[in-house]
Amino acid sequence: MTTNITANPIEPGDDELERLALEECIRRQRVDRQINILVLPSGQCELAFKFARLGADVTVADNPALAKSTQGRILAAGLTDRVTFQANQLPSLPPSDDDHLYDLVVLRRGLCSLHYSVARQLIRDLQKKMRIGGRLYISILGLHSELGEGYPGREQSVYERLAPLSPLMAKKYDIDHPVCLYSERDLFLLLLEAGASVLRTSTSTYGNVKAVAGRV
Repeated sequence: MTTNITANPIEPGDDELERLALEECIRRQRVDRQINILVLPSGQCELAFKFARLGADVTVADNPALAKSTQGRILAAGLTDRVTFQANQLPSLPPSDDDHLYDLVVLRRGLCSLHYSVARQLIRDLQKKMRIGGRLYISILGLHSELGEGYPGREQSVYERLAPLSPLMAKKYDIDHPVCLYSERDLFLLLLEAGASVLRTSTSTYGNVKAVAGRV
């Protein structure tokens, strides 16, 4: 089966971080070699499908319980030749061969469920799975977002912070486990301490924190 490769799947409503990742994929596709991308968690696979329609090979990783539904989406999209699902739960990472390194990695939300020291090691491990010059795109729940209202970890150092949301926010967002919310400075520090080259950081309108980093 031949995948229908779209020239430019970027839409006006795309999240800024996703738009940057898609634009980088387009730039790299101009070089005559295959682009390998890792997206975790997989979510509904919308971003993975956009990468695949650019001609990239995409691995999506998520909770093993989501394997059947995610593989069904991939099949329905006609992208089984481009998108592969791997069962995985952070802080572990999906296995890959030493010769299968990723050009781009998109990590969304997952870091918040981890203690800072575990998240730092995860970023270090991710870089080992990336090519030199590869890009890492991270989106994480923000300390100064609505989620930070009544959050008991708000006054703690990021090195110690891992606490449940306030009962109101936990119910609203259906997050019943402890989380580490980040400021933009916290995320910059995490990437720096993990040995990544921080290219940009930003805070969204809703207070979530985003960053782009490179493997050097």
